[in-house]
Amino acid sequence: MIIIHVFITTLSNALVAIPLNVYDFKITWGALIFPLVVVATDLTVRLVGKRIAQKTIFFSYPLAIISSILVVFFEGNFFSMAVRIGIASATAYALGMTIDVYAFQAIREKYKSWWIAPSLSTVISNVIDSYVFFFTAFYNSKNMYMSDNWVEIASTQAFIKIIIGLIFFLPAYGILLNLLLKYVKKN
Repeated sequence: MIIIHVFITTLSNALVAIPLNVYDFKITWGALIFPLVVVATDLTVRLVGKRIAQKTIFFSYPLAIISSILVVFFEGNFFSMAVRIGIASATAYALGMTIDVYAFQAIREKYKSWWIAPSLSTVISNVIDSYVFFFTAFYNSKNMYMSDNWVEIASTQAFIKIIIGLIFFLPAYGILLNLLLKYVKKN
């Protein structure tokens, strides 16, 4: 699970520096990938428990910083910007996913339908992740475009990540959950 978390976070960081304009909404390509980590976290909580999910986040955090710094730096960014994006990304990831673990578990205990907890935790974790990341990475940064537009980009990014998470990754979550539960019951 740690490798999956680090890979998704690193790939999102590689793509976050590439702006995308969709119907005049400012987002980045990272919005299309990051919701996968929420699916992975929620499946971990549901199948093996909150403690394992917390440990996955704890051990992924330093690896996500290092891999993100390297990827952003090798994309041609200054080392200082790579460090800022790497730390911002890993911090937003750790905070968003930690809150996701607690929110998912609390919602799951209250509502028994399989889709309610991952739906609500997708909203909560993506909003937190987006605003923490963009503020930490780009507020008052040397990248004037990102510095001037970070609030709009974070808002749009959160919205897009939530929509992608609910439309594409929630069904994937349901399918994976059913497959994994069947596999666990057989063994």
